[in-house]
Amino acid sequence: MGGTTNDTDYIKHFILVHGACHGAWCWYKIKPLLESSGHKVTVLDLAASGINLKKLQDVETLSEYSEPLLEVMESLPPNEKVVLVGHSLGGLNIALAMEKFPTKVQLGVFLTAFVPDTQHKPSYVLEKYCERTPASEWLDTAFSQCGNKTSMLFGPNFISTKLYQHCSTEDLELIKCIIRPSSLFIEDLSQEKNFSKEGYGSVSRAFVVCTEDVAIPLEYQRWMIQNARINDVMEINGADHMVMLCKPQELSDCLQQIAAKYK
Repeated sequence: MGGTTNDTDYIKHFILVHGACHGAWCWYKIKPLLESSGHKVTVLDLAASGINLKKLQDVETLSEYSEPLLEVMESLPPNEKVVLVGHSLGGLNIALAMEKFPTKVQLGVFLTAFVPDTQHKPSYVLEKYCERTPASEWLDTAFSQCGNKTSMLFGPNFISTKLYQHCSTEDLELIKCIIRPSSLFIEDLSQEKNFSKEGYGSVSRAFVVCTEDVAIPLEYQRWMIQNARINDVMEINGADHMVMLCKPQELSDCLQQIAAKYK
């Protein structure tokens, strides 16, 4: 069978991890595109997200929030390596999975996502982001105390102007129907020890820049890339924060191009 080895190298298992207030549903355009190219794709709802049955008040830490992802990682065959893709806050979830299962991750892709480093607390990039984001920028996002953490629910105005400005009216309507409150888990992450060089820091990382993201602006994306010392960087021009919805084909091509470099 000529080319079998190359085919095996080419076929990847992508695990796509959503951001705050979203769920597995947000990958509905990307999953079939990647699968049509022969790849395996896993999408999941993090705890208290999408149709996951947990409530946010019962999820106090990033580890608890990440449980569905960690369970998938645990269940992987010993010889299988995956490509983790984390969007937005999902960057912290994939970082945790990389920390716990470094030998099972071929590549971690941060898709306009928060990227922790190994020099600071896991909360560092979130704290810096909050410091540089005036309260007025959050528009109608609702914050409230929820157990030991602050809950966050994006408002309609924030969604349409900061997240979905290049998305279709149908996708905008979809998020309004199924949005759920989330948290940045800063309180928990500020108490956690740094991600290690031996775990998270040992895994290959790439970043996908979205040039018209106004939720995580271009200059902050660039700062995180520099801070975390990520060398493999690709850009999707004209993409807002929800690149998987507004530029699905470009994102599918980009993910395949990045993943193909890693064996």
